[in-house]
Amino acid sequence: MIKRILGTASLLLALSHPAWALDATESQRLSSIQQRWAEIQYQVPEKQRATEFEKLAAQSAAFTRSSPNAAEAWIWNGIVNSSWAGADGGLGALGKVKDARASLEQALKLDPSALQGSAYTSLGALYDRVPGWPVSFGDDEKAEQLLRKALEINPNGIDSLYFWGDHLYRQGKPEQAREVLEKAKAAPPRPGRELADQGRRQEIDALLQEIRNP
Repeated sequence: MIKRILGTASLLLALSHPAWALDATESQRLSSIQQRWAEIQYQVPEKQRATEFEKLAAQSAAFTRSSPNAAEAWIWNGIVNSSWAGADGGLGALGKVKDARASLEQALKLDPSALQGSAYTSLGALYDRVPGWPVSFGDDEKAEQLLRKALEINPNGIDSLYFWGDHLYRQGKPEQAREVLEKAKAAPPRPGRELADQGRRQEIDALLQEIRNP
């Protein structure tokens, strides 16, 4: 169940201007994690993704230990752990999504605007997609609050728009969702994020097709 819900819940967002400025080494480390995430998410066969995300989770956790004041490190630790949960599936994924939530909450404490507010987007997607109480912490209202906040920070981003459109569709608002998703498709490209953009647009197209042919 977790595997199905979280399969596309992970995000890949461009750098903004964080309060804690990454040095050259940290920036390269972040870029490496982002690129590997996109490769696993969009190029690695589904059966192999959990193993590869587990390896990447070790790297992202090490990043948080070496740069504990960098919100970007915590954001990507959250993203990778949520991706690992989606790929792994089963009850064991619940611990991973809780770890992801904790990392994203830490990122918000450090710098809510880091990576164009992606902690809000990622956390909103988690609340939107994981099961609710008593199984896990899923909460539609909390998801909406977080995703709206993400849109305030990044109103034209492909990821913030995609997950908002997905949320609207889940809430039984297909026409509103379609308008948002069409806007997401027209989002400006992110330099160096070609693979991520391509994969996200494929997900947008798939959701639009589902809306047109329920």
